[in-house]
Amino acid sequence: MKIAKYLCIAAMAVAALASCDDKITNIEPEGYLSQPKTIDASAVTYDSLPGAIKLKWTVPADSSFSYMKISYVNPRNQEKVTNIVSIYTDSLLIENTLRRYGDYTFTFQAYNDKGDAGQPVEVKAMSGAVKPTISYEKGDEIKLTADQLSTDDQEPTEGPIKNLIDGNSNTFFHTRWSGTQKPMPQYVQIDFKEEHQTFMLWYQNRNGSQCPPAAFHILVSTDGQNWEKVYEATSGLPTAKSATYITPGIDAGKKFTHLRFLVTQSVGNKKYFNLAEMKVYDATKIVNDPEHD
Repeated sequence: MKIAKYLCIAAMAVAALASCDDKITNIEPEGYLSQPKTIDASAVTYDSLPGAIKLKWTVPADSSFSYMKISYVNPRNQEKVTNIVSIYTDSLLIENTLRRYGDYTFTFQAYNDKGDAGQPVEVKAMSGAVKPTISYEKGDEIKLTADQLSTDDQEPTEGPIKNLIDGNSNTFFHTRWSGTQKPMPQYVQIDFKEEHQTFMLWYQNRNGSQCPPAAFHILVSTDGQNWEKVYEATSGLPTAKSATYITPGIDAGKKFTHLRFLVTQSVGNKKYFNLAEMKVYDATKIVNDPEHD
């Protein structure tokens, strides 16, 4: 009887194991498992952005896939690029593209959860153009002499304008503070006696009782009579003693022979300003245009 009892228990255990094994091997994968169908090309639109393409599509309510692969060949290096998007995604931003390459061909292909692929669908899209970037490289200082400088409001008791180019930061130029003062704006003018076009202007505040510019314009002229504004600074100028400022590169757009540094406001809204030094540099304009390299 005991032997029969043990055989019965063993049989029940084997049956239980077999039952568990059946449960393991019969588990079905979840998700979409039928043959996937890729969205129609007509469902895809795009925006041409500067240096980018934004692909957009409508996912059908009865969509028959789990995810899509969107691939294209980068014309810059001929490498294939593949992005994977879920069924819940309806747009994809493709960056670092160029309009000069014309149409980019994108291949949309749907997949189910088992990795089965649907038929590929091709869509063409064009990038927006990348705008050129411009930078400037500071060149040689333009050497000046005192007779090339002038002002409309020299202080008669101190700070002659020649001090602006004497190389000594302890001397200074000052517009009129004594007697009847002239309202702003006031200027320093340079007659280069030769043509320039791209440049940078540098100045240093006075090392002492100082009243530097709080805002200024730079104007240029070909005859010293007719002026055109090419630069404006209205904030962020240095106020500390001996502090320096340099403009970014400026392209006047044409050759000029005269420059006017026109102070429109001084620190503290005084009716005068002063500076220790001023220099002008030639500059090289560097244009980076990926659309035409």
